Amino acid sequence: MTKSSNQEVRKIQFSGKSSFMLALPKKWVEEMGLHPGDQVVVSKQPDNSLMITTRGDDSHVIKNDAVIRVIQGESLSTLIRKIVSAYLLGYNLIQITTSSGTLTSTQKNGIKDLVRTRLVGAEVVADSSQEITIQVLVSFFELSVENALRRMILISSSMHRDAMTALEKLDFDLAEGVIKTDDEVDRFNLYVVRQLKMAIQRDRVLQEIGLTSARDCLGYRLIVKSVERVADHASKIAQEVMTIKSPLDARLYSELKGLSDFSLKVFEESGIALFKRDYNIADQVVEKSKLLNELEKSFIERLEKEGTKEILHTIRPIIEGIRRTAELASDIAEVVLNMTAQSVIITT
Repeated sequence: MTKSSNQEVRKIQFSGKSSFMLALPKKWVEEMGLHPGDQVVVSKQPDNSLMITTRGDDSHVIKNDAVIRVIQGESLSTLIRKIVSAYLLGYNLIQITTSSGTLTSTQKNGIKDLVRTRLVGAEVVADSSQEITIQVLVSFFELSVENALRRMILISSSMHRDAMTALEKLDFDLAEGVIKTDDEVDRFNLYVVRQLKMAIQRDRVLQEIGLTSARDCLGYRLIVKSVERVADHASKIAQEVMTIKSPLDARLYSELKGLSDFSLKVFEESGIALFKRDYNIADQVVEKSKLLNELEKSFIERLEKEGTKEILHTIRPIIEGIRRTAELASDIAEVVLNMTAQSVIITT
């Protein structure tokens, strides 16, 4: 087997009656600034390998200050993207300052609105005419990736239900509330992405955020994006509701609600499959999502035969949002299938 440049072969030596010893590479010890008597942490990994880290090694992951200098004439959207990038990279203190002059009221209000509506665990801790400092206060243990994802799924499901209720009653206030709630899902999306990025860098962080394998990080990244898209479609349904002039026929709404309930059930079952790590439930979700396509096709064909093209034109975006929710549930289930495939494979 070919060794890489950062690998060394070491012999395990027997010491005493029940102990084994393994000498650490001298170069690594010197690079870490270790001395005889210092302690290191040995952690068993999911693949049965051992990871050796120094005490307080988290400093390599939890970064210190990030300084963002606002360039004259820079747009607020560009500045916000820079702040979000620093947040996703794992910086716990983000200082926004100007290269010259002062921050405009538009910039300051935009930054504060970003912190309030999109960055979980972040607060503005210093505010002056020339700089704003954001600190991320939430820790890994306070909100794991799985718990954050649970909240995203619950909020997204609630948004979908409220959007359909708003459609039934033409409740524009409720529809507007659904649209605003989409920001809450976006907040958790950014938070989970931040945690996953940090977990990829260090296995210790991986364990602290509630995951067992680095292989799961990509899967969770795909899942959280799908959940965010479900919320986006619920918001779009609510936006369509606000353009409708009169309530739908009771029978028409009942059938539309039936499609919605089926789609939402499939979506929630995809979450159950994920949290239970259940291959069979995930497989059932994929099959059920295909069934919704058939139900949607039958529903549209009937409306076309009845000559209700105007109504169909009005509700088609809503039908699309319902179908996309089921398709995204299938996407989530597909990821769960990949994550749990080993449970149904018999090795010889």
